[in-house]
Amino acid sequence: MIESMTEVRTSRSMHSFDDSGLQPEQLFRDGWVSVLEKRFGAQVVTMNEFDDEGFVFGQPDEIELDVMIKNGLWIFVEFELFIDKGRMYFFERRVRFYERYHHRHADRMIMISPLFDDSSRRVGEKLGIEMYPSSLDVPVQQTISR
Repeated sequence: MIESMTEVRTSRSMHSFDDSGLQPEQLFRDGWVSVLEKRFGAQVVTMNEFDDEGFVFGQPDEIELDVMIKNGLWIFVEFELFIDKGRMYFFERRVRFYERYHHRHADRMIMISPLFDDSSRRVGEKLGIEMYPSSLDVPVQQTISR
């Protein structure tokens, strides 16, 4: 019985990777990051900080978030295959953590996904999160120097 459970686990994990060994979500993210970086002329950097107060998860844990700094503006970005309202709240909570941690205001919060459910759109609008189906749709002209 244990052998068959191991085989099922191995079989599932093999199907979640493509020939390069990367998960489809990582391929999606890497492609849109590349497009966004070229359009904005800035690098998307993944920031990792430790939330020792438990602001995001309710207990201490590592927090990861992508940010692009262009002309002094902090632009937080999230790339996902599907966005629901929980994902919106989670993104906004991580952005607020980074604002507190770095004492900097987020100039833009951008979610990029081909699929937003209706509740996520309502939440995103309420929280001031810009939503786009691809990196090609993100307006660059909003990124001006202060």
